[in-house]
Amino acid sequence: MLNRRRNQRRRDGVAARSWQSLLPALPWRALGIAAASLAGTAAAVAGLLALLNQPIEHIEVEGRFQHLTALDIEQAARARLHGAGLVGVRLEDIGSAVRALPWVEAVSVERRWPRGIAVRVSEQRAVALWNGAGLVNGHGELFRSDARFVAPELPRLGGPVGTEAEVVTRYQALQGRIAEAGMRLTSIQLDARGAWELALDNGVSVRVGRKQVDERLARFTDTALRLVAQRAHDIDYVDLRYTNGFAIGWRSSSARVAGIAGDGKPHG
Repeated sequence: MLNRRRNQRRRDGVAARSWQSLLPALPWRALGIAAASLAGTAAAVAGLLALLNQPIEHIEVEGRFQHLTALDIEQAARARLHGAGLVGVRLEDIGSAVRALPWVEAVSVERRWPRGIAVRVSEQRAVALWNGAGLVNGHGELFRSDARFVAPELPRLGGPVGTEAEVVTRYQALQGRIAEAGMRLTSIQLDARGAWELALDNGVSVRVGRKQVDERLARFTDTALRLVAQRAHDIDYVDLRYTNGFAIGWRSSSARVAGIAGDGKPHG
């Protein structure tokens, strides 16, 4: 029995030495020193972050405003601080809060050491009134749907939901040519059937229709626009819905001239 136990201990010792021989020879002392160094570095970083995470004492608002105020922007930003320090504050939360304000187009937020943040804001610029109550910007984006005070010089644009960008693009393409002729484009309307109609500041309306819109508008700016500029006080409307020309609606029968209409029948 005693011999069996001794033999078992020998076998166990041999097995242990065999497993130890399979393990890699690691530089345990160097690893210990490295681990201690990393722990020290982590502690130093944590201490540095704690030192840098100062309370936010001031918010700088940058931008040129007509409809916004720096105070409104600062209040929206402070509402998202929640007591966070300069390192821990979530800049994206502040940006989202400011972006939700009316008339804000773009926002950028950055830290200003040692105890401040800067909020840079770009204000929306309305290029037109949309469907009588909304405001659209130069990108064709509807950014206000309940405008109360609207500059009287803004053009009146309108169309079905989702056509804002299309109508704004059409307005931007036409306004320069019409301005060169000494007039101003005051309205563009796109109806549910896809038919277009324009209005000028001299009271003349332009019926474009829904077919060959680009070709018809080119005919208007290249030919009919000169006549409108010369005789606006006599003209009620211009009808472009003709294959080869256009028709003029006169304010009085005495003002009529011949040779303006196209093929005699409008086509959509």
